[in-house]
Amino acid sequence: MTRLAFSVLALVLLLAAPLPANAEQRNGFDLSNATIPIAEILGGGPPRDGIPSIDAPKFIRPGAAAFMRDDDIVLSLTRGAATRAYPLRVLVWHEIVNDTLGGEAVAVTYCPLCGTGMVFDRDIGGKVRAFGVSGLLFQSDVLMYDRQSESLWSQLKMESVSGPDTGEKLRWLPSEHLTWKAWKAKYPAGEVLSTDTGHRRNYDGAAYADYFASEETMFPVPKTRAEFPNKTWVLGVIVNGKAKAYPVEKLPDGKAVGDKLGGKPVSVTFHHAERRPEVRDAQGQPLPAVMVFWFAWQAFYPGTEIWKP
Repeated sequence: MTRLAFSVLALVLLLAAPLPANAEQRNGFDLSNATIPIAEILGGGPPRDGIPSIDAPKFIRPGAAAFMRDDDIVLSLTRGAATRAYPLRVLVWHEIVNDTLGGEAVAVTYCPLCGTGMVFDRDIGGKVRAFGVSGLLFQSDVLMYDRQSESLWSQLKMESVSGPDTGEKLRWLPSEHLTWKAWKAKYPAGEVLSTDTGHRRNYDGAAYADYFASEETMFPVPKTRAEFPNKTWVLGVIVNGKAKAYPVEKLPDGKAVGDKLGGKPVSVTFHHAERRPEVRDAQGQPLPAVMVFWFAWQAFYPGTEIWKP
């Protein structure tokens, strides 16, 4: 995306009108029982499904992914013996992939405005959901919806915020964030999401490049914590309801850092060249963690602890 295109897009998005306080519907979604302030639910520009989720994903072997570059970032998921990579250069155009891996129904989600790639279990209360992009945002983060109940779900809040399923929680699954070069070396027998998505998009481009290079946000976000610039990368971790941010550039390269969070011991490692974090519990099992811009993490978790070297 060129600087001019980014500027135009930013202007359009910034002018997107917030909902009036008494509004109870937006993009066709019932907000009458919303658990978040309705006035802070913003239209992101595209309508419902204007950013199309990938509902029938196709995968190829690493050697066939000629569109990938070594320093591209992928979100990787392993369930059972199967591992798949979901390139951010594809996710940025779709934000949600409804997939099934290792017999489990999963939603691979990405919000480019917050930099957040997170994977959730699609089986909620015994019902498998299919998620779409609502076209709405809360605190600059994508609001998803499920097509079964038409409830809205916040990615970073990890729960339904309006509709019949209000208050239901999403089960956050451990995934990996790393470069394509590192992923290929680690998972040579894995699969990667194909660009054969059924949609015409410029998957070779660098969407949001100017946005990532700027400290500005596209939408107003509550700023209650000012320890870091807006788009400082932090690793967000939650254990027993306690949130903590690990500024990734302050983490030692490849060396595990012992810590305690929510009364539990954890170890945090960041491999800088691979852009790969690892968070594990006392038994060495992976814990969910997310690479996220500081402005978004502090907005959703204003009481977050901050790790200091």
